[in-house]
Amino acid sequence: MPAPADAFLADMLPRQTAAERAMHEGDPEPRAALWSQADPVSLFGAWLPIRTGWAEVSEAFKRVAAQFSDPSEYRFEVIAAGASGDLAYTIGFEHNTVSINGTPTTYTLRATHVYRRENGAWKIVHRHADRPPDEPEPTERFAETHSRYPR
Repeated sequence: MPAPADAFLADMLPRQTAAERAMHEGDPEPRAALWSQADPVSLFGAWLPIRTGWAEVSEAFKRVAAQFSDPSEYRFEVIAAGASGDLAYTIGFEHNTVSINGTPTTYTLRATHVYRRENGAWKIVHRHADRPPDEPEPTERFAETHSRYPR
């Protein structure tokens, strides 16, 4: 039998990768389906203010997805992962090539996720993503669009 982290990754990673690819095609629903709708949930986005509670988190997904189009790459490079009982985590880098508000962009985010098993299924309950220190600033157009969201 595989170690808990291996079994967790084998189950969750393909579904999460497919959901993130859909997000970059402008469809937030597959990502939303992977998230718990039971509080507490939280989203510390790379360019958005902190969101807590399912209503705020799901709204943020819709706003961000609406700005993505024409993805050519999404890859989640897992650096560390663990699972124990009904809790799990991943830490890694998300590599993206996509258009943001019509501007082709390539960027990398550091991303940490926390998962909780609910009714036998893994659900994301927290995401924190930010730019690595050596990553260039996002395009001006993207930064301006995201800065209009209230903190």
